[in-house]
Amino acid sequence: MALNDTPGLAGKDTHEQHRDAHHTGAPDAALDQARLDLVALLDRFTAGCEGSVETPVPGLFLHRIMNPGGPKHGIQTPALALIAQGSKRLMVGDEVYVYDPMHYLVSSVDLPVCGQVSVASESEPYLGMRLDLDVDEITSLIQDEKLPPATQADASRGLYVNRLGNSMLDAVLRLLRLVDAPEDVAILAPLVKREILYRLLMNGSGARLRQIALQDSQTQRIAKAIQLLRQHFDQPLRVEDIARDVHMSVSSLHHHFKAVTAMSPLQYQKQLRLQEARRLMLLDIADAATAAHRVGYESASQFSREYSRLFGAPPLRDTRRWRDATAAAAGA
Repeated sequence: MALNDTPGLAGKDTHEQHRDAHHTGAPDAALDQARLDLVALLDRFTAGCEGSVETPVPGLFLHRIMNPGGPKHGIQTPALALIAQGSKRLMVGDEVYVYDPMHYLVSSVDLPVCGQVSVASESEPYLGMRLDLDVDEITSLIQDEKLPPATQADASRGLYVNRLGNSMLDAVLRLLRLVDAPEDVAILAPLVKREILYRLLMNGSGARLRQIALQDSQTQRIAKAIQLLRQHFDQPLRVEDIARDVHMSVSSLHHHFKAVTAMSPLQYQKQLRLQEARRLMLLDIADAATAAHRVGYESASQFSREYSRLFGAPPLRDTRRWRDATAAAAGA
């Protein structure tokens, strides 16, 4: 299992590198104050809540967690995620990404992940936020002739962690403050979101985000392959058909799919199937045998083995454990 190395100064945008090199001390003080402002805003907006809070700003969600519990499986959609207080680990395939108030996380494609808030308590809850990223808005920005050019990049991991700098945090705070002024959201939120996208595109890893919006780029083709897999995850996997639909050879699809998602198409499909089966069972929509059949498994024993490998326990024991934990939390 590899631990993702979070970038240092190379992860900042070029303007922040220039300032830090010539004004030692001042930017750090400003960044520290901005982080305190972020904590104060998120603490106030999520007071009395546990979990996620939707805001008047489209695509902006706030998080407050005091009792994180065990790892949670889900689909990480394209988004920018920041933490004001606490830290979090995300596993994609066999890779682990860790981020905290010093770093932000960006995902550019839909990825099956296992996440866990690793630092949180009632006195100092985990405080974070997520801003959904719109590929059409990224496309519009990279088509702007005034946008500075970026270095060319091949398909690479669809999730990365970068160091948080002043310019990005300043824009995020302005977007967050619109929660207090819902009458301003319709006009100002699109402008601030565009600035945030600009900051993301111009930093050290921005070339990765650009690839998802570039017509006929390998990353965009993989994004289309992911969409096909998500639409037909319960059907037998025919890699040749997907490769044809996204205009790639089978070998190229395998290579670039793993570069973007850290897993093969078959592994990706397996995670989609198992997550959906678990959802059906936890909501009492289906028992284990029915859930396995509905997501495409023909062998109950194979389903049980792969389910145990992903979730740490066989289906019946896992659902019982989840219900016991839910009942205990409700009675606390």
